[in-house]
Amino acid sequence: MGKVWILTSKWDLVMSETNHMLHSLHGGFSFSPHKEEIPGLKHFVKMANPSHYPEDFYFSKLWLFHLHCSLAGSFCGRIGTCSRNTSLEFLPGHIDLLTISDSSYLVYNAVYTVAHVLHKMLLEKVEMGSPGEAAQPMILPWQTPRSVCSESCGPGFRKMSQEGRPICCYTCVLCPEREIANQTDAKQCMQCSDDEYPNQERSRCLPKLVTFLAFEESLGMALACMALCFSVLTAAVLWVFVKHRDTPIVKANNRTLSYILLITLLLCFLCSLLFLGRPNTATCLLQQIAFGLVFTVALSTVLAKTITVILAFKVTKPGRTMRRLLVSGVYNSVIPICSLIQLALCGIWLGTYPPFIELDTHSELDHIILVCNKGSATAFYCVLGYLGSLALVSFTVAFLARNLPDTFNEAKFLTFSMLVFCSVWVTFLPVYHSIKGKVMVAVEVFSILASSAGLLGCIFFPKCYVILIRPEKNTLKGLKTKASSKGF
Repeated sequence: MGKVWILTSKWDLVMSETNHMLHSLHGGFSFSPHKEEIPGLKHFVKMANPSHYPEDFYFSKLWLFHLHCSLAGSFCGRIGTCSRNTSLEFLPGHIDLLTISDSSYLVYNAVYTVAHVLHKMLLEKVEMGSPGEAAQPMILPWQTPRSVCSESCGPGFRKMSQEGRPICCYTCVLCPEREIANQTDAKQCMQCSDDEYPNQERSRCLPKLVTFLAFEESLGMALACMALCFSVLTAAVLWVFVKHRDTPIVKANNRTLSYILLITLLLCFLCSLLFLGRPNTATCLLQQIAFGLVFTVALSTVLAKTITVILAFKVTKPGRTMRRLLVSGVYNSVIPICSLIQLALCGIWLGTYPPFIELDTHSELDHIILVCNKGSATAFYCVLGYLGSLALVSFTVAFLARNLPDTFNEAKFLTFSMLVFCSVWVTFLPVYHSIKGKVMVAVEVFSILASSAGLLGCIFFPKCYVILIRPEKNTLKGLKTKASSKGF
């Protein structure tokens, strides 16, 4: 119990001086160190004396202190001259130079290992070269042997120490995605600048190329073709409605509003082209403003058409108020009022924090993407939220009027068109926030095209079918016959 001193036998030299330390301890154990025989050491000890090593002061001191004699001619006064056969093998018994301690034996092994390696290297070079070359120095300083615990880590890798193992043992770890190591056995990887990216080996940085959603690439070309095709289709529908403007199905739901809606949808398809190609200050400003205003006109026109359906049903009942509202065209004021509100929101957006060109250096590893930053995210979502509110109001009003027994009721088609519109933009928001770069622009363009196509298809294609394929139903008699069964 208590403190016990565990020591090796070499401490016997100083035990007399440290006896006072043992008073505070509870005993001690002394172990002899690990001993190994060193070949040739006995002959070395027998033959070695200070005259062979005049520059070694400590060897001479050891000789004088333990053998109590000096070499002939050393003029050491009272100390006698050593006999001819005096050597270190006559040291006192407690100092044994023929055996060594654990630490000394490790040093011996290290020196012995290096000597063996150098000897082997010299032999290999002599065997490979000519006899004349063998006389020349073959070992350069940078060729001293390397540890064989771990191979060197090449460029692109960094060293990571292995816990519990010697410092020469390590693991080579590949540099992270945006970092490089351009030298052997690098301790840390270096990060490339924002306008550079690592090569495949992660050994050097390469300059990034500037890119954007161009018309020439496959994705941009596909979106541009879709926009142009839908634009041509919308123009064709407008031409059909203008050509058959005096037919009952065109006149039934206010042909003026139908013309406005078709022209607005045509502009919606064309404004998607502003998102394609190399961005500049003008296109960055026009993208979101044109999108917000044109879609506001489209949705307010749908709302006005829905109100027209309700007024048309109410006017068949007694009461001059509804009749006066329908005749005065008060529903047409919905479009300018709704558009002015959106115009004010866009004006605030442009006046505070407008869109601008931005270099996106993080979305893609090897490219800098040229995009339009929306500026104020709050203003963008206010514009988008206002469009959503108009769509929701139009959907609600159309849904409530879908079963009115009116001959020319198109509320069902308006309801379905608003359902498609809302579905597209509700899906757009989470997708838009989960992606970056060119794909983000492509998703916004696709949403514009899909929602516009939904309005065009749901509202106008059924009417075009009747006008072009079933002209016999495009009469008052045909419409009344259909209305008697389920309403149009």
